[in-house]
Formats: sequence, structure tokens, C-alpha cells
Amino acid sequence: MGKVIVSDIFGRTPALEDLARAIGSVIEIIDPYGGKQMGFHNEPLAYAHFMAHVGIRAYEEILASRLADIPRVSVLLGFSVGAAAIWRISETLTPKKIGRAVCFYGSQIRHASDIVPSIRIEHILPKMEPGFSIDDLAAALSGKKKVTVHKTSYLHGFMNERSPNFSRTGYAALVERLR
Repeated sequence: MGKVIVSDIFGRTPALEDLARAIGSVIEIIDPYGGKQMGFHNEPLAYAHFMAHVGIRAYEEILASRLADIPRVSVLLGFSVGAAAIWRISETLTPKKIGRAVCFYGSQIRHASDIVPSIRIEHILPKMEPGFSIDDLAAALSGKKKVTVHKTSYLHGFMNERSPNFSRTGYAALVERLR
């Protein structure tokens, strides 16, 4: 039993592997590209590739399929679109198999805020997002059973060294908390 990381649109990267080592007990990294390191140079390229070749629905299916092969997971850690994929399948997950999930800046969950998860989920939200209200999203999620919400003082991508919003301070604090 251990932790499973569900990547963002960048997929498996050396930085994500470093994060896995830093938090320890990671048994698997699930990404939308079958483990292939894509080497995207920036976020717009990664986003365009993800949308053209994978998409959120397919990523949900990839995640569900991979989780079916793992006997027990203590914590699912999802980042951005990975957090959204966890959220979207959370009604079908069982607490006996998945201990809990921690979802970082899953902005796409705003399109599925009616989901009622069957496992405990903690949402780590950025201080703001362009185009929609983080406070409204936090309010929509906060009233749900098994859901906790934490709004940070960091921006979307603060845990990803490839993101322009990367924060060493935020990264260090959350890595310590996830150990």
C-alpha cells in the first residue's frame, strides 16, 4: 500500500519523479502518455498536445484502468488535470481500496461540482484562477461530505517546476505535509 501520483498535462517528468522520491512511498505515477516523457517546453504546448491526443475523458479511463490493477492505495495525489480525473471517477472508488485523495489545483472540477465522492478528498486550491472564482468553487465543494478544501496563497501549478507559477516555498511546505 502506498501513494499514487496522477500527473498534470506535462505527464511524467524528471521533476515529477523527484517529487515522488521526496514524498516517499510512491508505488506508481499515472500519466496520460503511458509513462513516456514528452519533454514539452511550455504549458501551451503541453495543453495543446493533451487536448488533441488524450482529453479529460480518456484520462479518466486511463486512471480507472490503472487503479483497477493496484490492490490498495493509501493516497492518490492529483495535479491539475490529474486532480480533475480523480474527482470525476471519485464516485466509483471505494474507501477499502483508496484511502483518500489530495487534489492540487484541479480547476476543471468546476465543470463537475455535482459529484459526490465515495472517498475522502482534500482539495488544495490556488489563491485565484483566471476566468472563474476560486471562492465559488471552494463554496460548492466545502459543503460536501468527505471533502475538505484548503485555499493556498500560491497559483495554479505551484508544485510543478515547469510551471511559470512554481513556488519553492509552496512546494517545500506541501512536500513536508505529504510525507
